[in-house]
Amino acid sequence: MKKSLRIATAIAAVLILIIAVAMVVLLNFDWNLARPWLNAHTSEALGRPFIIAGDLSLSWEKQISINQQQGWRDSVPWPHLVAQDIHISNPPDMAAAPTATGDMMNISRIAFSLNPFALLNKNIEIPLLSFNSPVINLLRRADGENNWTFKNDNKPSPWQLKLQKIVFSKGRVHLIDAIRHADLTADINTLADDPIYGVEWQLHGKLADDAVSGAGRAGSVLSLQQQTIPYPVMARIHVGKTIIAAKGVLTKPSDLAALDMHLSVSGVSMGRLYLISGIYFPETPPFKTDGHLIGTLGAHGSHWTYENFSGKVGASDIEGHLDFRSGLARPLLSGTVVSHVLHFADLAPLIGADSTSSKNRRGAATVQPADKILPVEPFKTERWSSVDADIKFSADKIIRNKALPVSRLMANVHLQDGVLSLLPLNFDMAGGNMSANMTFDGSGKAGKNAIKANMKVTTRHLQLKQLFPTLQPLQTSVGEVNGDASLSAVGNSIASLLGDANGEIKLLINQGTISKLLLEEMGLNIGRVILTKLAGDKPVKLNCMATDLGVTNGLIQTRSFIIDTDDAIIDVSGKINLTQEQLDLTIKTNSRGLRVLSLRSPISVRGSFMKPRVSINKGVMAMKAGGAIALIVLAPVAALIPLIKTGPGDNSECARLLADARIKPLSPPAGQTYRRKIKPKVK
Repeated sequence: MKKSLRIATAIAAVLILIIAVAMVVLLNFDWNLARPWLNAHTSEALGRPFIIAGDLSLSWEKQISINQQQGWRDSVPWPHLVAQDIHISNPPDMAAAPTATGDMMNISRIAFSLNPFALLNKNIEIPLLSFNSPVINLLRRADGENNWTFKNDNKPSPWQLKLQKIVFSKGRVHLIDAIRHADLTADINTLADDPIYGVEWQLHGKLADDAVSGAGRAGSVLSLQQQTIPYPVMARIHVGKTIIAAKGVLTKPSDLAALDMHLSVSGVSMGRLYLISGIYFPETPPFKTDGHLIGTLGAHGSHWTYENFSGKVGASDIEGHLDFRSGLARPLLSGTVVSHVLHFADLAPLIGADSTSSKNRRGAATVQPADKILPVEPFKTERWSSVDADIKFSADKIIRNKALPVSRLMANVHLQDGVLSLLPLNFDMAGGNMSANMTFDGSGKAGKNAIKANMKVTTRHLQLKQLFPTLQPLQTSVGEVNGDASLSAVGNSIASLLGDANGEIKLLINQGTISKLLLEEMGLNIGRVILTKLAGDKPVKLNCMATDLGVTNGLIQTRSFIIDTDDAIIDVSGKINLTQEQLDLTIKTNSRGLRVLSLRSPISVRGSFMKPRVSINKGVMAMKAGGAIALIVLAPVAALIPLIKTGPGDNSECARLLADARIKPLSPPAGQTYRRKIKPKVK
C-alpha cells in the first residue's frame, strides 16, 4: 500500500509539474513565433492572403460568471488573444482591385477570449470579439464577382463558431459597386455618454450621378446570442433629391438581418427609388410616405413588408401596404394602394405628359418639344424586367381642374417578365363606366427599347349632364355617351405609340346640348372655333353624334362622323396624322331650314395640333334655298349599330340617323326641295 501510494504521489507530482511547466511556457511563450504558421493556415482556409503583421500575444484571464453559483470551471482562466495590424487581402483574381490599400480589410487590433472547455466538443466559443479601427474595402465588378464572398469547398466542418457579442470602435467602410454604379464611404466613430447608441457614422459618396450623404447611429455592443434584446439603429440618408429616414431595431441580433423600424421616404419622383432599391417604380410628382418596415434577410432571399404607410403623391393622398420578396426567378412586389382623393394631374408623369418644368424637377432626360402635344418622354423599359409586380390600386374620387365626376378608379397592375398589364382599368364616372384592358410588352420582343402595346376601351352609359356637372346648358340633357376603341402599336413613348397605332374608334352621343361653352369647358379649342363659325355662341341641341374612325399606322381616317343638331346635319370627313400631329378635316353642313348655315361653304380644319387653322372654303359656291348637298355618303355605319343596342336604343335619334345614313343620297331636279327617304327603325 505504501509503495502504491508513493507511485501515485509521484505520478501526481509529475502531472502537476507538467501542467506547471506548460503554464509557464504558455505564459512566457513568444506567440509571434507562431505567426507564420497561423498566417499560412488561415490564408489557406480563407482562399486569400491573411497576415498578422503586428504583435500577437496571449494572456490568461478569469471570466466573470453570469451565474450566481460558481463552479470549478468558472475559476479556470481563459486564454485571451490580442493581435495587432491584421490584413485580409482581396482574392487572387481581384488583387488589382481599385481600393485604397488593395486589401479587403485592415484592422488595427483584434481582441477576444476563448472558452477552453468548448474546444473539447469542437466548438469555438467566443464571448466577446472587439475590433479597433477596422477599414473595410468592398468591391463588386460589373460581372458580379465580389471580394466579400469567401470560397467554400462545401465540405462540412466538424467545428462550429459561436460568437456572442461584437464591439467595434472607430473605422471606415468603402464600397465600390460597378453594378449599382456606387462609390460610398462610411466613417464610424464611437460615442460617449449616450444611453442608447454607442457608435455613429457619416456617409458620403455617389450613387450613379447622384450625390449621397447621410448620418446615423447604432448600439455599441451587438449581442448575437440575445434574442430578446433589440439592437438600436437610426439613419437619415440623402440620395440626390431623395431623403430616407429610418429608426428602429434589429429584432433578432443573432440573425443580423431582422429589422423592425419606422421608415419615411420622400423625393421628387418614385422613379428615382430604382437606384436605391433596385425595384421598378413609375414616375410620379413629388412624394412623401411614412410607414412601418419589417424585413428579414436570408441565404435564399429576403422578405420586406412596408405596412400601414400613408403619404402624399403630388396633391393626392395614398395609403396601403407593399410586400417585397427576393430569391425568386425575379423579385416580386405585391400589395394594395388606395387614394381617397386623387388629383388627375398627378397621373401625368406616369406617361410623360407633365410640364417641362415638372420633367426637369424629377430629372427626366427628355424635354417636351415646344411644338408637340403628344408626350415624347421614353419609358424606361430596361427596368421592367428587374422585378415582377402585382398591385391593386383604387381611388375613391378623382379631381380635375373643374369637377369631373369620377366616383371611383380601380386598377390591377401586373408586371411579369417585362410585360406591364392593366387588367382591368375601370372608371366609375358620370353615372356610367369606362373599362380598359391594356398590355405593354417591354420585354424586348418588339425590339430594343420598344414596347408592343394593345388596348381595348369600352365606355357605356356616361350621362352628359353628369359628365360636366358645372356646365349649366347640359343640366336639362338626358343623353349619354357610349363608345369602343381597339388599338395596337409599337413604340417607346406615348407619341411613338400613337404614331404607330392601328385599330378603330367608335363613339355615339345621344341627345344633348353642344355649344361653344361646352367645348371650351372640355378644352377643345378647335371645336370652339368651329362651333363659333357655325352657330355663334348660342347652345345647339345635339340629337346624335355618331363617329366611326379607322386607324392605320398612326393615321386616323373618318369612315363616318355625323353630327345631328336641331339646326343642321354636320358631316366631318378627312384624316388626323398622329405621327406628324397634323389635321386635315372638312366639315359640311346641311341646314334643316332657311338659316344662315345654309349659306355657308364647307369649313376646313388644317394645321398642327398646337396651332390648327380653321377656314371657309371660298372655292365652293354658297348654297341656295332649296339646294341639295350630299352630306352623308355611303359608309360602314353598320359598325355603330352595337352601340345603339347597348346604349340609347332602337327608337333613339341616333338609330334614325344611322338608318338615314345607310340610304344613298338623292339629288332632286333643279328648283325642287331636297328630300330623303328615312327608314323609321333599324332592324
